[in-house]
Amino acid sequence: MQLIMKTEFDNLRTNDLHSYDTDTNGDKQVVKIYCREQLIAKKLTQKKSVRYFGSGDYKKYLTPE
Repeated sequence: MQLIMKTEFDNLRTNDLHSYDTDTNGDKQVVKIYCREQLIAKKLTQKKSVRYFGSGDYKKYLTPE
């Protein structure tokens, strides 16, 4: 997984072909985005820190703007 920009994460999340799952545990929240059964991106929120990660080939799942 590598760091990606928020706009790229939002692009993956709003795509109708992708599904996402949210998990909250105390101060930590994780949002995972899947294409079929494969994890392609995730967002980690811990207190006030937000980080976006994408798999090595996440760019092929982005929709053109």
